[in-house]
Amino acid sequence: MADASGADVDDGILARDAALLRDTVLQAGALGLSLFRTELKNWTKGASSPVSEADIAVNDLLEQRLRSATPDYGWLSEESVDDESRLGKHLVWIVDPIDGTRGYLAGREDWCVSAALVEDDSPVLAAVFAPATDEFFFAARGQGALRNGVPVRVTAGTDLDFSRIAGPKPLVERLNRTGGEITLHPRIGSLALRLCRVAQGRLDAAFAGGQSRDWDLAAANLIVQEADGNMTALSGDAISYNRREVTHGVLVAAGRDRHARIVEHFRNRPLP
Repeated sequence: MADASGADVDDGILARDAALLRDTVLQAGALGLSLFRTELKNWTKGASSPVSEADIAVNDLLEQRLRSATPDYGWLSEESVDDESRLGKHLVWIVDPIDGTRGYLAGREDWCVSAALVEDDSPVLAAVFAPATDEFFFAARGQGALRNGVPVRVTAGTDLDFSRIAGPKPLVERLNRTGGEITLHPRIGSLALRLCRVAQGRLDAAFAGGQSRDWDLAAANLIVQEADGNMTALSGDAISYNRREVTHGVLVAAGRDRHARIVEHFRNRPLP
């Protein structure tokens, strides 16, 4: 592994960064939980993206703790102004302070804090914490994925049980060759948490619709991979992070065999 200057990073530095990430995301989640279901100022940014005082407070905590400890690393967050100096860094923190803000503001539990350390264009450390349900997912490249300290693994096989596949309804329905009525999995507002449900085997597969960003995906991507799954574009192409353009198209995550079946299905029946 290389450091921010491109030199090799020893295992001690990686272990330091893993401990830093773990502790910081747990603290950020605790802060988010302390503000959950309270009266919060909130507003809309862009066309329709909600943001609240809690998003900003959690972002400030993450940025202060992670950046002060690793001043040479780059930074990309949903709630920070993008500094393109990150493009010249080999190591970059990519974070979403509260993934699932709409659900958070509605008092639902399907939200999380998501953070990853990306080397060049792929994640090497990842943490996703869902404080409302007390679930902490963690992964380091080559070391497997954990939920609350216990290893997790994707479900095996190639069958398609639509009640165990989550994502935008039109995408899931396009897997249905028979055209008959199917039972869809209830919506999971946080994309990172939706993908982690695949890693832990609660879902067989999950889609991300177009317009997801690096911060929605980077941590969960590594967690899925380290749980012996695969997560790619619908074409099967790998996902690259810390590019100038941080928006991605349709993605799918599943166990390796099921993922291959889904990618092949859409290769033969491309989206309009």
